[in-house]
Amino acid sequence: MKSFPGKSNISYSGFVIPETGVLFTDSPEKFDYLTSIASVRAFLKDSPAPEDKKYAIVMDNAPWHKKMYRLIVTEKCDEYSDIRDKVEFILLPPYSPDLNPIEQVWRITRRENTHNVFFDSIESLKSTVDNAFSQWHTPNDQLRSLCS
Repeated sequence: MKSFPGKSNISYSGFVIPETGVLFTDSPEKFDYLTSIASVRAFLKDSPAPEDKKYAIVMDNAPWHKKMYRLIVTEKCDEYSDIRDKVEFILLPPYSPDLNPIEQVWRITRRENTHNVFFDSIESLKSTVDNAFSQWHTPNDQLRSLCS
């Protein structure tokens, strides 16, 4: 059996729109508050919130989420007013990631596409995961049910 002794990974930020069951993903090079803010902006550009409505974005207690929340909501920094106008953030209690619907997406993706599979390159892994996510870029009942 092959194994790879190094550590390589790919990162994804994800957003599920419960009403439609559509998944939006972004693949930042790393996770920090700046890439998290960029992912939220990319999501809002791709899926503008309906007039007079806001998205509710569920966030866990990752340090980059806490800093993003502080800058956007607590300190109300002017450069993030575009996000503040279209998003309400829901902070999860500590150690409760299963309450976040996107965690179900990650779990299904691993179970159905990457669990116990050897990928000979990070590009092969990324291609497999991207193909799995592409199936959820159109409205579907599976994602809708994960959010109910």
